[in-house]
Amino acid sequence: METVASREVYANNWMRVREDAIRRADGSSGIYGVIDKPDYALVIPLDGDRMHLVEQYRYPLGMRRWEFPQGTAPDRVDLDPRQLAVRELREETGLRAGAMEQIGLLDVAPGMASQRGRVFLATELTEGDHEREHEEQDMRTAWFTRTEFERAIGTGEITDAQSIAAYAQLMLHERARANPPGQVEA
Repeated sequence: METVASREVYANNWMRVREDAIRRADGSSGIYGVIDKPDYALVIPLDGDRMHLVEQYRYPLGMRRWEFPQGTAPDRVDLDPRQLAVRELREETGLRAGAMEQIGLLDVAPGMASQRGRVFLATELTEGDHEREHEEQDMRTAWFTRTEFERAIGTGEITDAQSIAAYAQLMLHERARANPPGQVEA
């Protein structure tokens, strides 16, 4: 597929929407509407069996949702993913991590958006004051055990696709650590 032309149809500090004229492999023409947003960092704050989540009002859904701390930089600025993860964790929860490890990569909605997310595991946590943005003033935080987290997914209390996918990446990461390649099982 080849981009023939592109025009911006909307932009704000957090996103840009464009319409691209394309030419398909068979020579036919078409259009794609694309939402460009900067990449984001999602952080799984893990303390033993507990994970720290945030709850906030999600305007497009018209409801409050629980999810892992996550976000992008304002003004569509690209930051180093690890720096962004550290900032999001501190900003939304007040937690600081002694260890921050990237464990995965997520594509949000690849059929319409360019945004990608990097998943980080934060451990060796210490508490501090949060530094929330104005839009996050109604945010709440809470610790969930894994059992509570999984139950909340099952009941529809947690529906954030990125948080659910990140949890799957955490489980795969832990499984790989427990059974490294080449290790012979006894």
